[in-house]
Amino acid sequence: MYRRFEDMHELSGLLGRSPLSHIALIGNAMPRRCGLATYTSHVFDALGARFPEIRIDHYAMNDPGAAYDYPPSVTGTLRQDSFADYLATAERIEASGAGLVWIQHEFGIFGGTAGAHLLALVERLSIPVAVTLHTVLERPDADQRLVMERLIRASARLIVMAQKGREILTRVYGVPERKLMVVPHGVPDRPYVPPALAKARFGLAGRNVLLTFGLISPNKGLETMIEALPAILLDDPDTVYVIAGATHPHLLAREGERYRETLQALAAQLGVGDAVHWLDAFMDQEQLLDLVEAADLYVTPYLNLDQITSGTLSYAVALGRPVVSTPYQHAAEIVGPQNGVLVEPGAAGAFAAAISRLLGDDQLRQGMARSAYALGRSMLWRRTVEASMAGFAAINAPLLLGARPVRDLIQFAEAS
Repeated sequence: MYRRFEDMHELSGLLGRSPLSHIALIGNAMPRRCGLATYTSHVFDALGARFPEIRIDHYAMNDPGAAYDYPPSVTGTLRQDSFADYLATAERIEASGAGLVWIQHEFGIFGGTAGAHLLALVERLSIPVAVTLHTVLERPDADQRLVMERLIRASARLIVMAQKGREILTRVYGVPERKLMVVPHGVPDRPYVPPALAKARFGLAGRNVLLTFGLISPNKGLETMIEALPAILLDDPDTVYVIAGATHPHLLAREGERYRETLQALAAQLGVGDAVHWLDAFMDQEQLLDLVEAADLYVTPYLNLDQITSGTLSYAVALGRPVVSTPYQHAAEIVGPQNGVLVEPGAAGAFAAAISRLLGDDQLRQGMARSAYALGRSMLWRRTVEASMAGFAAINAPLLLGARPVRDLIQFAEAS
């Protein structure tokens, strides 16, 4: 849990005496259907709720050939592959009087080689730039490294969501500690709901519910869980595995629903087709959170162990769901014996054994649920933006903060 200001007016006062009364936020925006759009929109909402005195201009990225019905809160848009849009947006931000630009960064949402078009924007700005890195590559190719190095030089603050991200940035890219902040992925604030009270609305009353949700693509390792189901069902015949989420738009554009159909064929071949429930939709947040509440266990069998951030994992922990997961970087930091089990990727037998053990031990599972929910209290959206803004205030007002460095202002420890 981060350091709480003894008087929360202290932080608002610091922001009021700095150029941070006006921020330009760049990223995706809902209703675009991707995790970064959800994240950036939630940052916008949390900033507005916690710091209503701050003006926030939200600039949204549009992928090639797409247009979205954005809400009035979106100030402007940039076409991913239009170099002119990056130049025009830099000029617009400069003219707006914003005191800081906060960028939500993924290589795939910006145009040019390895997203290099973004550099044309940030390197034309005279105001500080802060970047939240949603992916930190330990083994970048030459183009990715060049873009990262220039983005790092142009930035006053870099935010990552896991300590592993900090370690990679210092070791691989030589980023000085003074630029770095670790701020966990934000989560919604909901009271704890026992799974049994939430299952009926999804027609799952009386079932043991396993859940994976998010955009479907091959790196999610869903085959592993489907292969684990025959052994799980031998021990717990009332178990159902819910896979919630639409196929990733880029995968859908390339090959349609071929991957989903392959998974469905595998389930049928193994005789567990009836135990896999598909919710093929991009769900709004409230529907999604309702579904998470119906789960006994949340499962992430991801194959890519370099994944440094998972919003879906953060949400599941925040709602008090025990987790069975591969040890990708984000999971390795927030999942331990107190709130879940880590299993090697592709190990269907190990997934089956871990899940059966937890389903068969109510006391163990409920203890993990309590620990997960307690950890989630340190990750609420309001805390995410408070921590971020405290670090940003130090960019422009170091004297107001005295001798305290950013890392002393923003401290995370075990949830209390």
